[in-house]
Amino acid sequence: SRMPHALLRHARRSSGGLVDAAFAGARRSRALLHTSSPVASSEPATSSYGMATRLCHPKGKGKGDPYKASSAVLYQTATFELPSVMAGSTSEFDYTRSGNPTREMLETQMADLEGADRSFAFTSGMAALAVAMRLVPAGAHIVTGDDIYGGTSRLLANVALASGITVSNVNMCDVDEVRRAITPDTALVWMESPTNPRMQVIDIAAIAAAARSAGALSLVDNSIMAPVFQQPLELGVDISMTSATKFIAGHSDVTGGILSVRGEELAKKVYFLQNSEGGGLAPFDCWLCLRGLKTMFLRMERQQSNCMAMAKWLEAHPAVTKINYPGLPSHPDYELHKRQASGGGSLLSFETNNVRLSQKLAEHLKLFKVTVSFGSTTSLVSLPCFMSHASIPADVRAARGLPDDLVRISAGIEEEKDLIADLEQAMSKAYAEI
Repeated sequence: SRMPHALLRHARRSSGGLVDAAFAGARRSRALLHTSSPVASSEPATSSYGMATRLCHPKGKGKGDPYKASSAVLYQTATFELPSVMAGSTSEFDYTRSGNPTREMLETQMADLEGADRSFAFTSGMAALAVAMRLVPAGAHIVTGDDIYGGTSRLLANVALASGITVSNVNMCDVDEVRRAITPDTALVWMESPTNPRMQVIDIAAIAAAARSAGALSLVDNSIMAPVFQQPLELGVDISMTSATKFIAGHSDVTGGILSVRGEELAKKVYFLQNSEGGGLAPFDCWLCLRGLKTMFLRMERQQSNCMAMAKWLEAHPAVTKINYPGLPSHPDYELHKRQASGGGSLLSFETNNVRLSQKLAEHLKLFKVTVSFGSTTSLVSLPCFMSHASIPADVRAARGLPDDLVRISAGIEEEKDLIADLEQAMSKAYAEI
C-alpha cells in the first residue's frame, strides 16, 4: 500500500511517541499495530444490486448467529469469554473497546456502501475526524477549505495547531488555489462537498489527484450526501467520513461517525487509534444505526424531494437574495455536482440581507425545529453564524463570506405542501415585524 511521502518524511524526524512511530512504514508498524483486529475486512462493493436493495440486505448479515435473527443482533456486552487463561489464548472478540459483533456488522455494511476496504464506527462525527487528524504527524501541514463545519474549524484551528500541525484554509472551489497551497510538508487535504453551510461544490476527483501527486492523503466529509448520493472513495479519495448522527441513524437519537478508508495499511492505522483511544461506537448505538440504514434510501429520497420543492419556492421569493442548493440548475456548480453525486440532497441555505428577518422567519416556523445538525425525519432550521458556526470568530466568518443573515434548512419527511405553507406563513409574519 502507498505510504504518503509527507507522512513518511515527518514520521522519520518526529520527536517520538507510539502513534508517530506507527507512521514510519509497514515494517515498523507491524510491531505497533493490532494487526489481528476483530473488525472485519470488507472487499470494495461489487454487488450488482442497487443501493436501496443493499441497505435492506446488508453484506455479512447474520454471520455467527445460530438463530438467524431477521434483525441485527445486539451484543450489549463489555467482555467476551476466552477459551483459556493461558497467554496467547485468543477469540475473535475479547473486549468491546477492541471490537464487538454488532459494531462489526455496521462497519462491514458501511464498507460495502462506501466501496471501502475497511470502515470504522466512532462515537461522533467529530471523534472520527479527530482520529483522521491524528494520522497527521507533528510538523506536517493540512490544507482545508474556508467554508467548513464549525466543529471542524474549531478542531483544526485549536487542537491541530496545539499538536504542531499547520493548517491552510483556502477556497477549495478553485483547484489551482488548492494546488498552490499544497507544500512538501502537506500530509492531508481535507474537503467537504457540498460545504456546510454555503453548499459550495468542490471538484473532489481533481483535488484528490492533486493530493495524491504530492504524496498526501485526501479526506472528504461526506455527511451532507452520505453514500446514498455520493461515494468519495470512487472519486479517488483515501478517507470518507460520514456523520452517522445524520442520515444513517436518521432519527436524532444517536451520535456517531464513520471513517471509511482505502488501503489495508491505512486501515490498520485507523484501527490502532480506534482501539488505543477507545473511540469505538457503543453496541446499542451501532444497532440503532443498523436499523436506520434499512430506511435511509427512502428517507433521503423523500427529504431530497421536499428540499427541492422548498428551494424552488425560496428561489422565487422576493425576500430571498441568494439560494444555495446544488440540486438547482441555477447553482454555479450544478454540472460538477451532477458528475460526482447522484442527488442534490436535503440541505439548503439562503440569504435575506436582513438578520432580523432571518431570525423572525426561523422563530415563526411551526414544523421546523430550531436546532443544530441535519438529516432528521423532522425538518430543521438554524442560523449557522449564531449556532453551528458560532465558534468561528466573527471577523473570520466575514472574511470567509459567511453572512449573519444566512438561514440553513434541513428537509424532513413531512408533507411537501405543509412545509411550503409553513414557510409562507412564517415569512409573512416575519415581514410584518421588521
